[in-house]
Amino acid sequence: MRVPLRWLGESVDLPDDATLEHVHAALVSVGFEEEAVHTLDLTGPVVVGQVLERTPEPQKNGKTINWCQVDVGEAEPRGIVCGAHNFDVGDKVVVTLPGAVLPGPFPIAARKTYGHVSDGMIASARELGLGDEHDGILRFADLGTDPDVGQDAIALLGLDDAAVEINVTPDRGYAMSMRGVAREYAHATGASFHDPVDRVPRHDADGFSVTIADDAPIRGRVGSSTFVTRVVRGIDATLPTPAWMVSRLSLAGVRSISLPVDITNYVMFELGQPLHGYDLAKVVGGLGVRRAAAGETLTTLDDVTRTLDPEDLVITDADGPVGLAGVMGGARTEITADTTDVLIEAAGFDQVSIARTARRHKLPSEASKRFERGVDPLVAQAAANRAVQLLVELAGGTADSLGSTLVDTTARATVSMRRSRPTELIGVEYTEAEVVDTLRAIGASVEVDGGQLAVTPPTWRPDLTDDTTLVEEVARIVGYGRIPSVLPVAPPGRGLTTHQLARRRVAAALAAAGLVEVVTAPFVSVPTAAAYPGIDPAGGPSVVLANALDSEQNLLRRSGLPALVDVARRNVSRGLVDVAVYETSRVFLPSTGDALGTPEVPAGAARPTPDVLAELDAALPTQPFHVSALLVGNRLVKQPGTAPEPYGIADALDVARTVAWAAGTELTVAQTSHPSLHPGRAASLLVDGVVVGVAGELLPELTAASDLPRVVAVVEIDLDAVIAAVPEAVSVAPIVSYPAATQDLSLVVGIDVPAGDVLETVRSGAGELLEYARLVDDYRGSGVDEGQKSLTFALRFRATDRTLTAAEASVARDGAVRRAGERFGATLRD
Repeated sequence: MRVPLRWLGESVDLPDDATLEHVHAALVSVGFEEEAVHTLDLTGPVVVGQVLERTPEPQKNGKTINWCQVDVGEAEPRGIVCGAHNFDVGDKVVVTLPGAVLPGPFPIAARKTYGHVSDGMIASARELGLGDEHDGILRFADLGTDPDVGQDAIALLGLDDAAVEINVTPDRGYAMSMRGVAREYAHATGASFHDPVDRVPRHDADGFSVTIADDAPIRGRVGSSTFVTRVVRGIDATLPTPAWMVSRLSLAGVRSISLPVDITNYVMFELGQPLHGYDLAKVVGGLGVRRAAAGETLTTLDDVTRTLDPEDLVITDADGPVGLAGVMGGARTEITADTTDVLIEAAGFDQVSIARTARRHKLPSEASKRFERGVDPLVAQAAANRAVQLLVELAGGTADSLGSTLVDTTARATVSMRRSRPTELIGVEYTEAEVVDTLRAIGASVEVDGGQLAVTPPTWRPDLTDDTTLVEEVARIVGYGRIPSVLPVAPPGRGLTTHQLARRRVAAALAAAGLVEVVTAPFVSVPTAAAYPGIDPAGGPSVVLANALDSEQNLLRRSGLPALVDVARRNVSRGLVDVAVYETSRVFLPSTGDALGTPEVPAGAARPTPDVLAELDAALPTQPFHVSALLVGNRLVKQPGTAPEPYGIADALDVARTVAWAAGTELTVAQTSHPSLHPGRAASLLVDGVVVGVAGELLPELTAASDLPRVVAVVEIDLDAVIAAVPEAVSVAPIVSYPAATQDLSLVVGIDVPAGDVLETVRSGAGELLEYARLVDDYRGSGVDEGQKSLTFALRFRATDRTLTAAEASVARDGAVRRAGERFGATLRD
């Protein structure tokens, strides 16, 4: 909302030396956000001049210019070249002298043109920033004034004003007017507020037919309950808008259109009530308010024919719609230069209905911005009468007795509040006098009954509906400076939860391992969801979004891998061929085997019952945290004397082990099959025998579909399940200073025996002395029978109380061999 200072000063006492910074600071103190300042970007000297001589001079290019002698209040007249022809000798005009700067910026200097030295410029309204009219220069006779020659034209035309801009939140629509901002400035500074409504002369009218018929109210609220009309006859719509009004509207951010339209806009900014003017001769019968019929059309003022929705509220006459209520008028009843009789409409419309219509038709307007925030129903009559006053004074019209007055006088509901409520909620001691005086200052009526207050909010504050909104007003008006800035102290033992700490450790460990964290959107398409079903392929269908941002991606992901594949595709296509990325994010798993659907969401006007809330909560999908990683390209790039080492399933398993280690547990690996992974290169990841993830290499057809190299290693782990499996009490092994005994163990087993199962058997068979074991070689070839393989394990033995002998280590190793032989028929390799 832009607020010209002089306009503001008509409704509140501003200091003589008030600056833009002062006004901004005052409004910020009562809760408005400072946005910007605006000026008309015009500097002098700009004066009133009188044309003494005008000599037309035809030019070779067919154009005729005027060589003028203009009196600007100096000893000698100035010679000025002018291309306009709408003036003559004796006319008083606006002269911009050398040194002036017009909006643009356009500096003025004496310059030679058309054989003369033009010592200034006679200005048009557009050149002064007073509108779009550029057909001729600005004559003071057209403005109805006769100023003195040499007088400062900037001040005379109101071009020396400036405006502050504030951000008005949706709950404070009353501040979308000079009246509302002036009231707020008075609250902030204690200055006297002068309600502009009190200055509007009363004008009663009746006899004009208005019908309101809303058979489809939204949320039970009819579309309109206030509708005031007034008629002014005999106006001259071609008269120019006064310069002072044009400059004020320009500073407020609205361009001048025509005098009748400018007057309706001026009253809207002054009082906060949007108005609409009709050419009375084009209105057939009376006016009505109703919902649009299905398929009904309306050509609006922007010459666009719009198909209306049955929820749209329309203004009609006997021949059909003449306007989208509260949004934009219709072209059929538009005021033109030929209009003589004007019908003024000042109405009130339902906030939700106007907001939906404006968005549905993509027609935001100054009127709709006010209606959707709420307009004072009691200001409509004053606004209509103010428009009548200005049309009579400026357009030469005559106020007619024809009109109508339908005003919503429904009393506001009384809000009950304990006197101590502001102190309880804000934490600041407010006296009873402060609370009561503040509420009365904002326009509310207050009845005090012991410690209880009965507060009736003013009609211009529809946002004041309960005691908490009243408390906010007390804190705002008394001053936010009364509220101390106290840094809260966290109670001991609080902070991040165990799960939060574990997730952070996992993310930090993966980043330290060289992977890059990414953040992606959770939406996938139907084919993508089918290709990447997640850790459990039989887990049921994906969750379908009822109002997806993208109709092609209308499912919530069951797996984090599709987004990582898209990240890799984007990077590889841009030449970054070695990619190692991970993401910790939620996936969405239906609670039932059927497609997920939420029950009907109740209307927002009332709090749902506990049963409804429980039903809504039960319908939500399970949303565990998964950690997903993707590796493509080379782990080690090619160097002189060194071949590149590509990523593969072994690297994916290393990532999985890093996740488990950071979470505080261990994984076991088992061979498996998965619809997204290459057969024979897929592994299940288990904790305590429960599958918590998968790892492997993507199917070649999936990598080809994404334009990726053939080998793409991936891993996905249910992080919540891993963290839940970590015991609450963690045993810490003591640091042992005794030396270790190391041995290698090579076992020959069947080629189909998983190496991971053999490793676990070796660990269990070696006993307590075994400190560490890992697979170091998987050999198949000469020296090993067909159908078998040789697995070599590196073993490390250590005792906590002594130095082990070689014999003791051998006994432990033999136990491992014996156990492997019993389970898999393993034999020692020669």
